[in-house]
Amino acid sequence: MMDALILSRIQFAANISFHILFPTITIALGWVLFYFRVQFARTSDQRFMEAYMFWVKIFALSFAMGVVSGITMSFQFGTNWPGFMEIVGNVAGPLLAYEVMTAFFLEAVFLGIMLFGASRVPAWLHMTATFLVAFGTTMSAFWIIVLNSWMHTPQGFEMIDGVAHATDWWAIIFNPSMPYRFAHMMLASFLTVSFLIAGVSAFRWLIGGRTEGVRLALHTAIVAAALLIPVQILVGDMHGLNTKEYQPAKVAAMEGNWETGTGVPLVLFALPDQEARENRFEIAIPKLASFILTHDWNGKVQGLNDFVAEDGTILHPRVAPVFWSFRVMVGTGLAMLIVSWVTVGLMLRKNRNGTGRRGVDGLPKPVMYGLVAMSFSGWLATLAGWYTTEIGRQPWLVQGVMTTKEAVADVPATLVLSTLIGYLVVYAILLVAYIGVIFYLARRSNMGKSIEPAVPLRPTQKIQPAE
Repeated sequence: MMDALILSRIQFAANISFHILFPTITIALGWVLFYFRVQFARTSDQRFMEAYMFWVKIFALSFAMGVVSGITMSFQFGTNWPGFMEIVGNVAGPLLAYEVMTAFFLEAVFLGIMLFGASRVPAWLHMTATFLVAFGTTMSAFWIIVLNSWMHTPQGFEMIDGVAHATDWWAIIFNPSMPYRFAHMMLASFLTVSFLIAGVSAFRWLIGGRTEGVRLALHTAIVAAALLIPVQILVGDMHGLNTKEYQPAKVAAMEGNWETGTGVPLVLFALPDQEARENRFEIAIPKLASFILTHDWNGKVQGLNDFVAEDGTILHPRVAPVFWSFRVMVGTGLAMLIVSWVTVGLMLRKNRNGTGRRGVDGLPKPVMYGLVAMSFSGWLATLAGWYTTEIGRQPWLVQGVMTTKEAVADVPATLVLSTLIGYLVVYAILLVAYIGVIFYLARRSNMGKSIEPAVPLRPTQKIQPAE
């Protein structure tokens, strides 16, 4: 039987896994909507407003799901993890309050104008509301990443009678890992949204909704993905080097590296055996891990066996979950790179005789089906990345300050199990419903029609609501 600690960890993991799906969409989708809105104001091109009016519905749905699922997480700080706020609440509490003051207030005030004011307020006000909502989602992500990064690389505090007290808020906010985590998360959000827009637009295209707005959305999304994925790979490398400096045990688990050494190979495949402290069926490329982590083919890399105390206490995470989640994240990222670049290449290509159509019209059906299949690939990569990060921090809840065991509530395991089952059932139903609604809206919008763009409105004219 699992104890309350393991069940509480699984329950919080289930909650945050479900919750993060929706901010991952709204953070970037807000800025995409702002781009569409600005382009419409600048050019009076109705394609941009058609794309805006469809995707603002997806934004509203995702925003609502994110708010509701976020509330259950905040409850668990008290019900499952009271030790967290008792020990580090002087740091965590204000950071969460800053999120409310700088993000939720903006979103609450201007979201209604953004969603329902297109035909009711001046164009400049509607565009401003869209910007402020997008800015609010980014500020929300900023403060959450600040807190999460501080938990990994805590700075700017002192412990007094076992309680953390802030001494330097600048050091707390701009802790060593925060810039890398924030950039990595923002890029992950934009890639998630790029593939979601591309996949749903490809679905609409395949079922006959070949409007100019659909063509524009698909083209914009896939070009953005092709441009951003190399940047994400570069930022990921920088983030990995930062993690190697501050959390070497996590990197050792990610690489499946047991022994400290030089010229360490990159393990492509293995079955990590934590009991025997070795990898089974290992396939590796000599010296490549040292080169990636130190930029030196013979660079020194720490192994997991360095993180075992003299009394036998293991001070590194369980290896298999971190090892495999990291490979899922990297594998999904490579798939994104290949799909986006191949698609852009096909969009730029003409027939050998110089005829044919470029752009979305030139994409073959198998590519369109591939984009549909990749619609939620960003979710897979994001979850795998978060599992790598959070499981890789164990046994610490705040690195070097408090362990996960010190924070868990003293509650019966059966009670935690019952609520966990309830969460999983509800979340499964909501997730299926969410995806179903997205594709229902896609089928409902211009299904079976190819509509020419309407007469463009003037940039200062109020927008007529889409049918």
